[in-house]
Amino acid sequence: MTRPDPFTAPDPKAVANSRIMDFARHTGRDGADYTALHRWSVTDLEGFWRAVWEYFDVDSHTPYEQVLAEERMPDARWFTGSTLNYAHHALRNLAADDVAIIALDETGSGCEVTGGRLRAQVASVAATLRELGVGQGDRVVGYLPNTPHAIIAFLAAASIGAVWSVCGQDYAPQAAADRFAQLEPTVLIAADGYLFNGTTHDRREAAGELAAHIPTLKATLLVDHVGLPWPPQAHASLVVPWEDASTRAEELTCTPVPFDHPLWVVFSSGTTGLPKGIVHGHGGVLLEHLKTLGLHSDLGPGDRLLWYTTTHWMMWNLVASTLLTGATTCTYDGSPAPFAQLDVLWELAARHRVTVFGTSPQYLLGMAKYGIDPSRHDLSSIRVVGCTGSALPASAYPWVRDHVGDHVLLASISGGTDVVSGFAGSAPNTPVWAGELSAPHLGVALAAYDSEGLPVADQVGELVVTRPMPSMPLYFWNDPDGTRYRDAYFSSYPGVWRHGDWITVTGHGSVIVHGRSDSTLNRNGVRLGSADIHDVVERLPEITEALVIGAEEPGGGYWMPLFVVLAAGVSLDDALRERIKEAIRTGASPRHVPDEIIEVPGIPHTRTGKKLEVPVKRLLQGAPVEQVVNPATVDAPDLIDHFARLSTERRRRPA
Repeated sequence: MTRPDPFTAPDPKAVANSRIMDFARHTGRDGADYTALHRWSVTDLEGFWRAVWEYFDVDSHTPYEQVLAEERMPDARWFTGSTLNYAHHALRNLAADDVAIIALDETGSGCEVTGGRLRAQVASVAATLRELGVGQGDRVVGYLPNTPHAIIAFLAAASIGAVWSVCGQDYAPQAAADRFAQLEPTVLIAADGYLFNGTTHDRREAAGELAAHIPTLKATLLVDHVGLPWPPQAHASLVVPWEDASTRAEELTCTPVPFDHPLWVVFSSGTTGLPKGIVHGHGGVLLEHLKTLGLHSDLGPGDRLLWYTTTHWMMWNLVASTLLTGATTCTYDGSPAPFAQLDVLWELAARHRVTVFGTSPQYLLGMAKYGIDPSRHDLSSIRVVGCTGSALPASAYPWVRDHVGDHVLLASISGGTDVVSGFAGSAPNTPVWAGELSAPHLGVALAAYDSEGLPVADQVGELVVTRPMPSMPLYFWNDPDGTRYRDAYFSSYPGVWRHGDWITVTGHGSVIVHGRSDSTLNRNGVRLGSADIHDVVERLPEITEALVIGAEEPGGGYWMPLFVVLAAGVSLDDALRERIKEAIRTGASPRHVPDEIIEVPGIPHTRTGKKLEVPVKRLLQGAPVEQVVNPATVDAPDLIDHFARLSTERRRRPA
C-alpha cells in the first residue's frame, strides 16, 4: 500500500528546539526518528521510564528500588520503594514572580496568580485542612467551576497526602453526591456559582443540598467566586469561608508518600449505574503528565496552556498538571463560545500569548460552520492546537491551517479518564495526516486487536495496550478484590488492556479513531453517563422507559437522541418535550439535554434486563442488524427491527 503524503511534515527548526529532541539526545537516541524512539519506549519500558524520571529530575524523598517490579497487567508496580509528592513537583519550578495561573472567564477578564501567591495559598489551605481533621488518605472533594480555587484546593489536599476529587457545578446535587458520597469525604469545597453564556448560575442552595447528602463531612469551605452572599445558616457543615482558609501565613510542607499513594479519584460516566471511582497515584500521574505535557505538547517554562474543560473531565487534571513543567496554566469559567463573543477563547489566547491551545472537534467544526475567523487576532504565539474528546475529521485540518496558522501543529489526541492521559496523538517530530492521530504516544504499546485477539493493521480493531503504563488505575474505589477493575479492562484479553475504542493502526504508523465501542456518551469532548439521563427522565410520570444514545457521524458530527416509551394515554407534544428537557437540565446538567426526543414502542433488552445501548447505537450508525445483535438474545426482537427502520429513515432525510 502506498504511504500517503502527510498533511504537514515536522518543521526542522521546531524539532531541533523541542524538548522531545532534547530528551532523545539525553538518552543517546535520534530524536528526528519518532518511530524508532517510540519502538524503544515500548520494548524497553524500564529504560524509557527511568530516562523520563532522570530527564525531568524527579525528586524522591527515598530512592526507588526497581523501575518495574511486575509487568503483567493489572499487577504492574512502578518505582517500588520510592516516596515523593505530586504537589511538591507542581510548585517547585515556580519562582515567586512567575505567573503560575491566569484566571479567565467569558467576559474576557483575566487575573494572574504568581508562583509566590499560589504557594502561599496552597500552604494556607493545607494548614486549614489539617486543622479540620484531614489526614493522609482522607478525601477532600470540590464542587467547583474551572477557576484557580480548584487547583489550589487540589494541591493543598495532595500536599498532605489526602485524596482529591472534583465535580463541575452544572451537575445537580444528587448527581454530584452519587460520586462523592462513595468516597466518604471529610471536607467539601464549594463555590457560590459559575458563569455560562452570560448568566451567573447560583449554586449556593445546590451546595447545601450536596453537603446534606454526604454525612461524613466535618466542614465545607465556601468559595466566593461570583459574589453571591452565603446564607448565614445554610448547612451545619458550611462553616469556613475560603478567604479565611486561604490567607493564613503558613509554610508549605509536602508529605512524602509512596509512589502509588492515591492522588485523586476521577469518575466514569455512570453508564450502567453509579459512576465508578478510578484511583490514580502520585507517581504514575507525575511521570505520565511530565511525558505527555513536556515531550508531546513541548511545554516548559515560559509557555502558556489554555485548554477548555470542565472540572469533571480528565482534561482538567492535565490542565492542573501544566504546573509540573514550569509552564503557566489558564483556567476558564464560562461557555466556550458565549453569545456575546463567539471567539472569546481565541481573543484570550492572543492577549495572553498562549502557546498551547486545547479544544474539542465540535468547537473547531462550530467555528467553521458559523464563519468565525480566529485569524483576526494575533495567534502567532500558538505552537500547538490540541484537540480531543472525539475523532477530529479531516475537514477540520485545512480550516485550522487557514484560520489559525500554517505554523501550528494540529495535535488530535485520543486517551481516556481511565489512564488520565493520552494513548495516541502528535509530537513536534511527527508528521500529521488529516483525520488521523500521528502515532501512539511514547511509552504506550498500542495495537488494534481483532475478535480473536490478534493485532491487525489497516483494518478496524479494538484499541488495546499490551504493556503497562504508570498512570493505569491503582484500583477502583470500593472494589477490594479488584474484580470490577479486571472486568472493566482485562476480561476480553487477559493481561492486555482493552479500552473500548474502535481504531485502525495504519501502515504508516498513524492511528484512526472510529468512536467508542461501548455505550459512553461523549458530547463536545465531555463524557456523559446515560444512566444520569435515564434516571431523571424515568422519574416523570409520562415516561415508562428511556434510552439515550450518542452516535458519531461521518464528517465529525455527533447525534444524541433520547428515545422514550410513553405511559398509556400520553402523547409526545412540544409541551412534554420541553418538560423532559427541563428535567434533564436541572436534574443532570445542560450538557445532558438530547438533540432529539423520539417516541418508540419499547426499549430492547438482553434476557437479563440490560438495555441494549451499544447495539442500538451501532444500528443508528448504519450497521446491519446481523452485525449488531443476535435477535435470540433480545427480550423483544421486533424492537431491533424498529430501530433499524428508524436508522434507515433518518439516513434518507434530505441533508
